[in-house]
Amino acid sequence: MRRFLLVNLNNTSTKLALSDEETLLKKTVFPTKKLTAAGVRRILDRWSFDFVLVGSVVPQKTAIFRRSVKAPLLEVTPKLDLGIGIDFPRPETIGADRIANAVSVARRHGTPAVVVDFGTAVTFDIISRNGHYIGGVIAPGLGVMTEYLYQKTALLPKIDLEEPTDVIGKSTREAMLAGAIYGYRGLVRQIVTEIVAKLEGKARIVATGSYASLIAAKLPELQIVDPDLTLEGLRIIATRNLPS
Repeated sequence: MRRFLLVNLNNTSTKLALSDEETLLKKTVFPTKKLTAAGVRRILDRWSFDFVLVGSVVPQKTAIFRRSVKAPLLEVTPKLDLGIGIDFPRPETIGADRIANAVSVARRHGTPAVVVDFGTAVTFDIISRNGHYIGGVIAPGLGVMTEYLYQKTALLPKIDLEEPTDVIGKSTREAMLAGAIYGYRGLVRQIVTEIVAKLEGKARIVATGSYASLIAAKLPELQIVDPDLTLEGLRIIATRNLPS
């Protein structure tokens, strides 16, 4: 059975996975800003694979993989065999991670579906009942919002995000946590509610990304947390587009 190197290259972090046609075998993650050819080669020297699939939203970093791997390499685009339809005016503008999420949720959880991906931005991607990607929503990410407060104010501290003890903060840090977590749940709930109202059939709502578990813990609208949704989507796409 052939093995793949899967690359999920996003603005904040880059995930690498070794997989075969059926399952993910190994994973590693590191900050995208620290991604270098030497670092990639150190990892690749330990892994054996026949094919590389790159899903990237950072074009200048994609070149590192083109230079560093000797195996056949494909990049995720809507032109590949995805197993889903694309009903979108300019398919080439859909991010590779969003394509992978759409492919993955349709295969793993069924349709209609909404994927909520908590990354640098939070993205909502919608797959119709007949298995077509039909569009989405993009909003500022949770980490970006709290970092902005820290950078743009004189007295607000930088905080690590976690579940607040109460909605009424008894310190600056607790007040910021309450605003971030409760406020973000409100944002996600409202967007999901508006999307679901436009879909035919009972939609699956699937969360993934860095803050998925934290936000979903007290937000029942997020029915499923699937941490490997994007990588599994890349694995599915790789399997459908193996070079002959």
